[in-house]
Amino acid sequence: MILNHSVQPLPPLPDCKDKTASLYVHIPFCRTKCGYCSFVSFPAIDFNLTNYMEGLLKQAETMSCHPWIRKRRFKSLFVGGGTPTIYDEKSLARLIKNCLRLFKFESEPEITVETNPNTVTLDKLITLAAAGVNRLSIGIQSFSDRLLKLLGRSHSAADGLNSVKSARTAGFTNINLDLMYGLPYQTIADWEETLGTAVTLSPEHLSIYELTVEEGTRFAERADKGELVLPHEDTVIEMEAVTRNITQKAGYQRYEISNFAKSDRKCAHNINYWENRNYVGLGAAAFSCFSGVRVQNITDPAEFARLTQKEMPPFLKAESLSNEARFRETVIMGLRMLSGVSITMAKQRFNLTPQTYYGETLQKLIENDLIQISGDHMRLTEKGLPLANQVMAQLV
Repeated sequence: MILNHSVQPLPPLPDCKDKTASLYVHIPFCRTKCGYCSFVSFPAIDFNLTNYMEGLLKQAETMSCHPWIRKRRFKSLFVGGGTPTIYDEKSLARLIKNCLRLFKFESEPEITVETNPNTVTLDKLITLAAAGVNRLSIGIQSFSDRLLKLLGRSHSAADGLNSVKSARTAGFTNINLDLMYGLPYQTIADWEETLGTAVTLSPEHLSIYELTVEEGTRFAERADKGELVLPHEDTVIEMEAVTRNITQKAGYQRYEISNFAKSDRKCAHNINYWENRNYVGLGAAAFSCFSGVRVQNITDPAEFARLTQKEMPPFLKAESLSNEARFRETVIMGLRMLSGVSITMAKQRFNLTPQTYYGETLQKLIENDLIQISGDHMRLTEKGLPLANQVMAQLV
């Protein structure tokens, strides 16, 4: 529990030319906590889910009345977690319908709900679609029961297959699958089988991540004890090659370091983040960015519910970023996309350009064939993509 919370209202929010935003709603509950997970999530059994949902609805109502928010038109809604579908379909549908009613959305917004395979039924998916959800993101991670067990996932490979089938039956035409490689004891053949199975299901989008052992997780504890056996670096590099080959042959375009899409199915919500635009976050631990003012909600779900239901601000901290800090963040986030950063856009938003701001540092990265400037865009090269973290560290 967070005991020493100082309740503060939103600070004064500057206006800006960008009148669009995205809305994120955080559901921090799962059936179990996976060993690799570093996100703010908790076993659902430890909390009162009804109280938390009422708190979410109350924050949505309060935030939607803020003058800064009333001036924005929202282009996407993303209900993430955790596992949002830990809730029953009526509760989730009520949440989504209220968000769509309270906030001003564009005519055809992208509305995504994250789910795990064993928390959805056909009826639940039909109800979500009827509530306005038009994009489903399914946390598959692997189609190997052996590896799912090692990860601590509560679903099976069969559950994964059935969840995609049910989503199609419910009418979803925009499905993302989350997949992971570089897992403990995972072989190249394991990864080929999982990715091959995924593309045969023809999802419109794939999010493919290398496992990162984060501090504070059970995997980190096991790694410190020498109990976590991860694939050799050369094996991981080969898995990345497998990823490129299979996705290209299946017609997916890699448009961000970890994301692949068919035709026009890029994730609008995530692109908003990568372009460092405005967003509003509802729920425990959620972040908002209001024209460069970043606000974080408190992380404890029970305390969040208590405060919001009493109509008290649930904010933990706020930070007003300088123009240069926002520029640096925009460059670093934008380099995650294969299209890179628009130099003209950076000049218009911040009155700065990468060439003038980074000077010799940027020139060395270009000379080392890690970054290239082509026309109006600065992007990572083929050589730079696998070294993205090291390149971006020089631009912070």
